[in-house]
Order: sequence, then C-alpha cells, then structure tokens
Amino acid sequence: MTSAPDTVPLPSGERIPPLGQGTWHMGDHPRRRADEIAALRRGLDLGMTVVDTAEMYGSGASEELVGEAIAGRRDEVFLVSKVLPGHADRGGTIAACEASLRRLGTDRLDLYLLHWRGRIPLEETLEAFAELTGSGKIRHWGVSNFDASDMTDLVAIPGGDGVAVNQVLYNLTRRGVEYDLMHWCHRRDIPLMAYSPIEQGRLPRTGALREVARAHDATPAQVMLAWVLRQGVMAIPKAGRVDHVEENRAALDLELTSADLAALDSAFPPPTGPVPLEVL
Repeated sequence: MTSAPDTVPLPSGERIPPLGQGTWHMGDHPRRRADEIAALRRGLDLGMTVVDTAEMYGSGASEELVGEAIAGRRDEVFLVSKVLPGHADRGGTIAACEASLRRLGTDRLDLYLLHWRGRIPLEETLEAFAELTGSGKIRHWGVSNFDASDMTDLVAIPGGDGVAVNQVLYNLTRRGVEYDLMHWCHRRDIPLMAYSPIEQGRLPRTGALREVARAHDATPAQVMLAWVLRQGVMAIPKAGRVDHVEENRAALDLELTSADLAALDSAFPPPTGPVPLEVL
C-alpha cells in the first residue's frame, strides 16, 4: 500500500499540508458565492489550509472571495497568490502584491508566485520578491508553470535558489513533468504543487481509473487525487461545494496498492522522452 505524506516540507523547513484548495473560477458567478465561501471554510475545518488564488482569477474577484472566506481565520491559512508576468517588474510586482493584500484583507501572503515566465527579466521580479520579503508582506516566494530549463535559469540568478515552490499542471493524464522537471525539483528539495490535479473533472468514462475506484468504493476523482499526492506532489483541487470538498479530503485516506498503481501506469503511461510543459 502507498499513502500520502502527512505534510510537505518547504526548503525553509516549514511543513504544510499536502492537500489544499484551489480557487480558479471562484467568484465568477454571484449565485455560487455563498456555496463557494462555505466550501472554502469547510476545507479549513478539514485541514486543507493551503488556499491558492491569483490576481488573474476573475481580475481579483477570486481574491476578494477568499478574503471573505478566511476572515477571522487568517492565522489558520497558508495563503498563496500570484503576480501576472506583465506586472512582474520591480515596481509592478510590489504594486500587484499590495493590491492582492487589499483584496484578501490581510497584511501578508505566505507564498507569492510568478504566474508564468514572461518577457520581464527574472532578476527584476526577484528584486521585488526580496523587498516584499524584507517588509514582511510575503513569507516565501515561488514560481508557476516553469519547466526544467526555466528553473535552471532561475537558480543561476543571485537569490534564485530561494525559490520555495513550482506550481504546475500535473495529473494522471498529464505526466510530462515526470521526465525531467520532477526529478530536477526533487533533487533540490523544491516541492511541486499540482493545479488541476483531477483535470477539472474531465475524467475517463471507462477503463482502469474507474475499475480502481470501484475496487476501493471511491470516486475516479478521489483516485486521481490520491495518485497525485502519492507522487510526493502537493495538490490544490478546486471545489465549489461542501460535498465536493469532503470528497477531495477523503482522498488523503485512500491507499492505492501496487496493483492499482501498475494498472494506472498501464492506462496512463509515464513519459519516455521530453514533453513540453503543459499549461491550462
């Protein structure tokens, strides 16, 4: 049997839960707002205290919703947001972070990510991250959607080895990062954080995934999530309803057998060569 780790260590030594909550598309529909806030709060109750958002999501609407959901509970949360690459020069990053903090109703982020690599030199973004860290507005910084060559460029910059996390698209149907990026990060103790770990619910209707789920009296989504967690990768699935959050949390308790893993590998083979980094 293989089970998920209880916590995931950051390079600083701080440990955070392996299963958190994503918020992409949350806040987009006013009629869903109450359900989405209730879902996030239920996730906190269940220990899913890593909450990920971004200035891009709904042009700040997601951050505002998260701010409402965590009001009065900020100290329970490991709060993550992201700066758009077009804002990622020194002054723009600081201004974007301060705007995110206002929308979130907090004085600090636990983790601030560059959403993807753009044209602005990474040196400028790192200067801003250093200033934000020094002022206490962020505790850690990281990146998102960086492939192995991007990470190599990053750590070659003075201060670049302070990167805490790389958040990437990773799930059973998108395993390209296993060929090089995962090994690169694991060798340096830089955790990966998987967004869309259940492929936004677009799951196969038949086959090995559903057979494994049936054998464990679980859902295919729970199997996909359990599989990601057992790769030593953090996961931040989005759930806009309380019952969906509870379903996701149960994946932590799902133990996959070696036969399960072999069946899933056969149905969703790992890469045998370099694969361009996939993004959504």
